[in-house]
Amino acid sequence: MPIALTPGEPAGVGPELVLALAQEGFDFPLVAIADPRMLAERARLLGLRLELLPPDPLPSPPRTLRVLPVPLARAVTPGRPDPANAAGVVATLQAAVDGCVQGRFAALVTGPVHKGVINEAGIAFTGHTEFLAAATGTPRVVMMLAAPGLRVALVTTHVPLRAVPALITHALLEEVLRILHHDLRQQFGIARPRVLVAGLNPHAGEGGHLGREEIEVITPVLEALRAEGMDLVGPLPADTLFTPAQLRTTDAVLAMYHDQGLPVLKHLGFGQSVNITLGLPIVRTSVDHGTALDLAGSGTADTGSLRCALRTAREMVRARAAGAR
Repeated sequence: MPIALTPGEPAGVGPELVLALAQEGFDFPLVAIADPRMLAERARLLGLRLELLPPDPLPSPPRTLRVLPVPLARAVTPGRPDPANAAGVVATLQAAVDGCVQGRFAALVTGPVHKGVINEAGIAFTGHTEFLAAATGTPRVVMMLAAPGLRVALVTTHVPLRAVPALITHALLEEVLRILHHDLRQQFGIARPRVLVAGLNPHAGEGGHLGREEIEVITPVLEALRAEGMDLVGPLPADTLFTPAQLRTTDAVLAMYHDQGLPVLKHLGFGQSVNITLGLPIVRTSVDHGTALDLAGSGTADTGSLRCALRTAREMVRARAAGAR
């Protein structure tokens, strides 16, 4: 089955990243879900040869792209998002999810969207992760980013820092760890995942002197899951967790909040890292960057993260298939 690819915000760099990779061709089935007119116009602007093909489940030769058409309301100007096209952007995501759930696509790879523009259009949209959870009826998903040599999953995501401590509950932490452990096994083929778990507070609470979340919440959850056989280490101080010695034998790190873990990962592999949604009934990966409106139309945006997202999606599909046999 082909991989579905949504370019994201049409005025951003997503479409031209797809077009740049299409110049090389795809040796596996891939279908872009987008407005063909927008893709053709962007290719002409960038001086790229491009033939649009039907969305058949076949590899694409160089300078071709298989497209499932989803029209936009207006013509696109690179660098200038138009709220009138927001419904079309969301429609590409819905078409991709429907195709994955119905078994017509093997996985979904997403380009960056502009959440602000979608909301300006009157469409409630907090992000890909939340949209995909709702679209698939998934009560809990986990955000994980992966770079060469490091995977970082998050207990909480896009919430104010002051709200984090109250959100770190026994129930949430246990649920996140179960999803992370399950998907490392099923989608990455790791038989017995080893996960390092960060504490919430500096020095992991310093024995309760810098906070009691480690004592009252994190440690009891880890002990209960270790008793079930999970290989969990922690809670560890985040300032010494991300060291080569700690990470050498680790399959993933679980951070308590967004900026505890992701700055380290993006410093290590920005442009070569992938955003992965765990807990979904489908495989979904994404780029690690935004719409880069200032680069749109220039043809200079780096395709590295999109390449990694596509490669990771293929590896996850293979691991799932191997686990099902």
